[in-house]
Amino acid sequence: MDSKSPDPEEQSVKLPGEKPSGEHATNTSEYDVFWEEPDSEDPENPMNWSSGRKWTIIGMVSFITFLTPLASSMFAPGIRQVLEDFGSTSNILSSFVVSVYVLGFAFGPLIVAPVSEYSGRAWVYNICNVLFVIFNIASALAPNMASLVVFRFLDGFAGVAAITCGSGTIADLMPREKRGQAMAIWSLGPLFGPIIGPVVGGFLVEATNWRWVFWVLAIAGGAASIVFFFAVPETYAPVLLERKAAQLRKSTGDTAYRSRLDSGIPPKQLFLRSLIRPSKMLVLSPIVALMSSYIAALYGFLYILFTTFTIVFEGQYNFSASGSGLSFLGSGVGMLLGLAYVGTLSDRKIRIKLERKETPTPEDRLPMYLTIPGSLAIPAGLFVYGWSTDKVVHWMVPEIGNAVTGFGMIIILMCVQTYLVDAFLAHAASAVAACTVLRSLLGALLPLCGLQMYDKLGLGWGNSLLALLALAMAPIPILFQTWGERLRTKWTIDL
Repeated sequence: MDSKSPDPEEQSVKLPGEKPSGEHATNTSEYDVFWEEPDSEDPENPMNWSSGRKWTIIGMVSFITFLTPLASSMFAPGIRQVLEDFGSTSNILSSFVVSVYVLGFAFGPLIVAPVSEYSGRAWVYNICNVLFVIFNIASALAPNMASLVVFRFLDGFAGVAAITCGSGTIADLMPREKRGQAMAIWSLGPLFGPIIGPVVGGFLVEATNWRWVFWVLAIAGGAASIVFFFAVPETYAPVLLERKAAQLRKSTGDTAYRSRLDSGIPPKQLFLRSLIRPSKMLVLSPIVALMSSYIAALYGFLYILFTTFTIVFEGQYNFSASGSGLSFLGSGVGMLLGLAYVGTLSDRKIRIKLERKETPTPEDRLPMYLTIPGSLAIPAGLFVYGWSTDKVVHWMVPEIGNAVTGFGMIIILMCVQTYLVDAFLAHAASAVAACTVLRSLLGALLPLCGLQMYDKLGLGWGNSLLALLALAMAPIPILFQTWGERLRTKWTIDL
C-alpha cells in the first residue's frame, strides 16, 4: 500500500470546486486544461451550476433511485398468483423470485461504477434506464417461472445504476457542507422504494393481475427515461475536462493539451484499474469493508422482513392482499421521520467547523447524535415487531416496531453512505458500489432462510436473533467516529 496523505481529498482525483494540489499548481502550463480562472465562476464547472439545475439533476437521479428499488418488491403481493399461474408450491422459490432482483443489484455495480468513473455517468444512466424498461416488459410477458427469474435478475442488474452512481453525481455537484441534504433525499430511495412497492402492488394485483405490476413499472420507467435523457447532463469532472482537452487538441491541431485530472495511465490499463477498484476497496480498505458489512447485514434483515410481511400479516392477522401491502407503511413512516432527523442534522457539524475556519473530516458525518439513536433503534424495533406478531398483539404494535426499525435504518444508511462519499470523493461511486454489492448479496440471499428461521424459532425468537445481531454490530459507526481518521492514515490505498 502506498503511504499517502490521510486527507481523503488527496486520495482521490480533485473534483470541481476543490482547490488543485500543490503538485498541480506547480506543474500547470499553457497545455494544462482545467476550469477557467477563477474556477469558482467557470459556468462549465458543475459546482457552479444554478441551484435549480443542480436540484433538477439530483431530483431525477433520486427518482430513478426510488423507482428501481420499488420494482424489487412491488409484485410481492402477487406471489401467490405467480405460484398458481406457474404451478409451483415452493416457499423458497416464492422468496427467491422477489429477492433475485436484489441479486442483480449485487452484480451490476461491479460493472456500472467503474465504467461511470472511466467514461462518464450520463450515458451509463441512460443505457441502464432503457434496459430497465426492456426487462420489465420481458417480465410482464414471461411464459414460465424460470424466465421470470432471469428477467428479474437482469432488471435488477440494469436498475442499479442510479443507486451506484447517484452518490458520485451528488459529489460532482455539491460542496461538502451542502452534500448531506442531497444525500438524505437520494438515500431514501433504496429503503423507501421497497416499502411503497407492495402498497401499490397490493391494490394493483387485487384489481388486475401480477403482470400489470411490470407493465406499470415499464410505463413509469419509460416516461422517466425520456425526461432523464434531456434533464441530466454529464457531471463527472475528469470526463468533462478530458472533453475540453480533446476539443482543444482538435481545434488547434496540437496534441500537447491534457486535462489536469488526466492520470497519464493508458486507457486500457485505466479501464482495468477502474473495473477492479470496487473489489479492491472492499478487500483492502477496513473502512469500506466494515461499514459495508454492517450495512449489508442490516439490509439483509430488512429484506427478511419485506419478503415475509405478506405471509406474516395474512397468516397472523388475516389481512387481504391489499391489506398486507399496507403493512409496509409502518416502516415507511419511520423512514420519513428518520429522513427529517438526519437531513436536518447531517451537515450541522460540517458547517460549524467551516464557520470556525477548521477543516472538516469524513468522520464528522458520524456524530454521536445520529449514530447512537440510529444503531439502537434497529434492534429495539425488531424486538417489538417480533414479539407482538408472535403473540398476535393488535397489528398497530408491530407497525410501531417497524417504524422504529425504519427510523434507525435510514439514519445509519445515510451516515455510512455520506461518510464513504466524503472519504473517497472522486471514487465515491466505487466506494458506494462496494457497499451496494455486499448489501445486495445479503439482501437477496438472507430472505431465502427467513421463513425457515421463523418456522424453527417462531416470530418472537427469530426476530430477537436478528435484533441481537444488529445490537452486536451497533458500535461499528460509533467506533469509526473515534478511530476512522487513524485508520484512513494507516490504511490508505492506491486507487
